[in-house]
Amino acid sequence: MAKVKGQNYMHGAAILTVGVIVMKILGFFYKIPLGNILGDEGYSMFMGAYNIYYIFFTLATAGLPVALSRMVAEADANGRAKQEQKIFRVALATFTVIGLVFFAIMFFFPQWLAAVYLENPDAGPSIRAMAPAILLVCVVSAYRGYCQGNGNMLPTTVDEVLEVLFKVVSGLVLAVVVLRRYRGTPLALPMGSAGAIFGVSIGSAVSLMYMIIYKHRHYDLLAAPYTAGIVDPNDTPDDDNLVDSALTIVKNILSIGIPIATGACILALLNSVDSKLCMNRLQSAAGFSYQQAKVLYGVYGKAQTLFNLPAAFITPLTISIVPAISGAIAKGKRQEAGAISEDSMRVAAAISIPMGVGLSVLSGPIMRLLYPGSHLAGPGLLRVMGIASFFVCIVLMENAILQASGREKLTMVTLITGGVVKIVINWFLVAQRPINIYGAPIGTLVSYLVMAVMNYVFMCTTLDYRPRLLRAFGGPILSSALMGVTAWAVYGVAEHALRMGGRFGLILHMGCAIVAAVIVYAVAAIVSRSITKADMSLIPGGEKIARILHMR
Repeated sequence: MAKVKGQNYMHGAAILTVGVIVMKILGFFYKIPLGNILGDEGYSMFMGAYNIYYIFFTLATAGLPVALSRMVAEADANGRAKQEQKIFRVALATFTVIGLVFFAIMFFFPQWLAAVYLENPDAGPSIRAMAPAILLVCVVSAYRGYCQGNGNMLPTTVDEVLEVLFKVVSGLVLAVVVLRRYRGTPLALPMGSAGAIFGVSIGSAVSLMYMIIYKHRHYDLLAAPYTAGIVDPNDTPDDDNLVDSALTIVKNILSIGIPIATGACILALLNSVDSKLCMNRLQSAAGFSYQQAKVLYGVYGKAQTLFNLPAAFITPLTISIVPAISGAIAKGKRQEAGAISEDSMRVAAAISIPMGVGLSVLSGPIMRLLYPGSHLAGPGLLRVMGIASFFVCIVLMENAILQASGREKLTMVTLITGGVVKIVINWFLVAQRPINIYGAPIGTLVSYLVMAVMNYVFMCTTLDYRPRLLRAFGGPILSSALMGVTAWAVYGVAEHALRMGGRFGLILHMGCAIVAAVIVYAVAAIVSRSITKADMSLIPGGEKIARILHMR
């Protein structure tokens, strides 16, 4: 059986991005209605539990799958098929053990995590409801990492879409059913949030079933002669006759994965620190009641849902470039690795900057449209977080480049530093009653700015190649500035000229602004060569689009 053919890194990123678009559309029909079903108070329980889950999720899946992907890519580049298969088997066992440990913590100690860590005791049932998801996600990440290491992003995309689809359907149904069951009781919101969040576990179960079937059909037959004992693993030709021991593979996975996971976990900790620190400082220092603090943190959580949108479109590119850069370095093609790094930074900027500007400029109508009746702080929070979202995306891309280049320990330093900066700013600003919850997004903005600068310094001092910032960011910044002015002006004109109220009016005014902004940005990006004909040729159908747009 021929090995499943992978994609080039931009093609792979494009496939993953299509999946992200589908997932975000599905997510729109999950978190937006869910925020309105649960209200600000109930959504604070949902977000608190999700932040706890995300810490364990990041520890288990951020570093180890990257390590697996990198090791598989290096083995693949050197033609070591048996080594690939053994790496996967050892990784699968390792990930399963880690998942069981995290499952036990979330399942047996939910109230402690909710009361002591989050200072939101009502989030306990939601934390327990997510326990099965962390075990399932740990196992499925081994399958995803193996496929990604082979340059094959298609199964990950399909798998993630299936996961989100079942999460959305089951989560919303359970939320409504459980809320009706406990209506009029103090358990209504805590149990409703738990019902909604259990959908994540259901989606993860479907995800795992798909990946097991896919690997069995497309990859297992390649290893059958070795695993069945038909071929002696120690009696094969070329450089594939030596397979590392299980202990060596585990050591390699952990040595690469732990620094990445530790650093990435800082990002998850930032969210949980937000929950604990904001709830504490809003009550103990700013003088808000427990009820008021939950409402403020709840609307902040709603703004976070939108703030995370740009990063979701950059993550596919970071996943795709790790095996591409690692494979190039393994073959001694360091110039190719440098070209991939610079092009990736430029594409990331061309995607993230306009999205961040759009969130900031249209923050008011966006929050009023998606979350009517929410606290008035929402638009201001989103305005700051839209700016911060760009720096988040740059940090993600810089981290991926450093990790793929074997400098994963440096990313841990930058993330820890950024985490400390955020904690300090949150501690002082959230405690000021006039600032209150606005201190949290300000802390996010400053912390990611610090991390982006530190990462670039590390890239300049440790790598033979580094992206040129002016080339990467100049065109997207100029194009996004023109786009932002256009969106702001067109929305104002439409609101004044059309004079339509209600949700339909908001949709119409925003539609006019978005269409005009997209046109202006597309023209400016082509003229400034933020996106080039060479970039378009790397994605399916891109050459035809480039010809139509007369791109150079």
